[in-house]
Amino acid sequence: MKKITELLETRIAEAINEVSGVDAPALVRPAADAKFGDYQANGVMAAAKQVKTHPRQLAEKVVAAMDISDICQPPEVAGPGFINLRLTDGFLAERLLGMHRDAERLGIDRAEMPQTVVVDYSGPNIAKQMHVGHLRSTIIGDCIARLYDFSGHNVIRQNHIGDWGTQFGKVILALWHLCMARKVHKSPYYEDDLKAIDSNKENTNKLYEICVQIRNRHNEDYLNDQVEEFGDANKIFGPFLDKLDTIIDDVWPDILKAYQFVNLLDEILIGMDLSIITRQKGDDKWEPVEIPYENLTRKITAMLQIGGQDNQQEVDAWGLIREKTMQHCEDIYHDLNVTLEHPRDTRGESYYNPVLPDVVTTLKSKGLAVESEGAMCVFPEGFTNKDGQPLPFIIQKSDGAFLYATTDLAALRFRLDELKAERVIYVTDARQALHFQMLFAAAKMAGWVDERITLEHVTFGAMLGADGKPFKTRTGGTVKLKDLLDEAIERAKGVVETKNPDLPAEQKAAIAKAVGVGAVKYSDYANNRNSDYVFSFDKMLAMDGNTAPYMQYAYARIKSIERKAAGKDVDIAKELDGIAALPLAEPAEKDLAKLLVRYDQAIAAAMAECRPNYLTGYLYDLAQAFSRFYTACPVLTAEPQHRPARLLLCDLTARTIRHGLSELLGIEVVEQM
Repeated sequence: MKKITELLETRIAEAINEVSGVDAPALVRPAADAKFGDYQANGVMAAAKQVKTHPRQLAEKVVAAMDISDICQPPEVAGPGFINLRLTDGFLAERLLGMHRDAERLGIDRAEMPQTVVVDYSGPNIAKQMHVGHLRSTIIGDCIARLYDFSGHNVIRQNHIGDWGTQFGKVILALWHLCMARKVHKSPYYEDDLKAIDSNKENTNKLYEICVQIRNRHNEDYLNDQVEEFGDANKIFGPFLDKLDTIIDDVWPDILKAYQFVNLLDEILIGMDLSIITRQKGDDKWEPVEIPYENLTRKITAMLQIGGQDNQQEVDAWGLIREKTMQHCEDIYHDLNVTLEHPRDTRGESYYNPVLPDVVTTLKSKGLAVESEGAMCVFPEGFTNKDGQPLPFIIQKSDGAFLYATTDLAALRFRLDELKAERVIYVTDARQALHFQMLFAAAKMAGWVDERITLEHVTFGAMLGADGKPFKTRTGGTVKLKDLLDEAIERAKGVVETKNPDLPAEQKAAIAKAVGVGAVKYSDYANNRNSDYVFSFDKMLAMDGNTAPYMQYAYARIKSIERKAAGKDVDIAKELDGIAALPLAEPAEKDLAKLLVRYDQAIAAAMAECRPNYLTGYLYDLAQAFSRFYTACPVLTAEPQHRPARLLLCDLTARTIRHGLSELLGIEVVEQM
């Protein structure tokens, strides 16, 4: 069924054209205040301005010319030229019956011109656990993908993971430290080093002493690990890597801790002027060389990215860590009920690495990439720094290294050329806005994007703690996403226990998971995505207000009517199966019905602007309208002539809430709470 706004828009626009001679949109919107009607057409004022006539007089002529009697009661002209519209009971009843007959889609049409839509979201890094910083991209992106899916578009999900660049070297170096800690020192020294560094962050001299000790130990271990030629690592590290696949599950927490150590060490070594021993290829053999300690991970990365037989063990280990990381992410995605799948939807930075030189060559051949201070840069028009100078989009550094910009250009070209995307949506935090603006501009300059292609950057704000600062643990660390979800589920157990203490333990656990995870997701969705919001377990788990528990309870409350029906000898299926008319006599019935038929409009608005809060707002309004209806209108004890219509309203409300929560927001519903 076409949206009501579309039906009215077409008819009224035709009438405007007929009486004014101009093609002007009717601008039909749901009425802001029900006392003025159900919908309002605001387009007459613009048309009147074009033909230089009085808008109210033109509105009266438009009303006289338009034929909408099969949809609305006689229209009313208000104010300077607004047209107020009220649906007829007959049209409203037919829409509800149409939703009833279409159990799968609730009467909502698929897109007339479906597109191939690529949605880029989540984007974790290898050898790191997902944290709260990944939550918003992951679930907002998933909701957008679900909306486009439901609307009939060909949706291709893309998880652009960070699995190349310096992460490559950091992963291998973390494995090396883990190996030395286990095989040589018999203790996780990297944990002690992390504590020492953390407790001396403000003491520059002590920090330098710690780094010297770490460097000396590193050199000693490195020089001791060789069999046939310098630095071959065949004595200790090689055998460790050979067995890594058999022990990785056991040592995974240690790998993550060692990676954290390497990452922190990389930060604090900058400017210390410490050197460390590594190796480089001579004419026919590997030879020792000293390099700045702060460059070690980049040196390892460069060696591994070149490839070759000498580095195959390390490359294989990196692949193993990559897969283990994605297994962890898969567990999180499963808990969040997110539709990303590995490996189907995973294309990380490493996937595009082989084509990065061609991206630079192509842009150079088009005269778009030029050298600036040794680096290759594109200068998209309209981007300047604070001094008014052209702002560079750097695609290759002076040392030949590629950057995120290069990888993102390669990914975008792949999505357009290979995936045949007509719309590409990136879901990241607002801090990356300039990067994507310049990325899109560079792609258009290169001729990869024309008027048929839509590129969109969907931004979001930060999740804050009660202090108004970025959400952290009590000790100031990053909150792991798994820990956040586990705590939400644990707190939700208290809600379930309060509501229904007599349920079996297994059922209570299942409900607690649905409520806890749902609360985290719904709380995020319910906020304007561009706004920062304060994370609060108490607010998101509240049983009143626009929260997941309230919505889940509203659904469970309707389902309880079905259970009660059996005890009152009411055969709901039979009564609904034979329903042919819907007498909607009570105001609460009509209010609920009018909200139900707007579900397609809510979905369209949420999809058009990539704003899940439009959908949560609608569902909350629907739940409140149902509550008023249920209070005012008996259902199971209603008179026989009224009961089928009220049962249908209950059924459609439950199905709409279930569809919105489960299918579009990925939030589980429960039959009991």
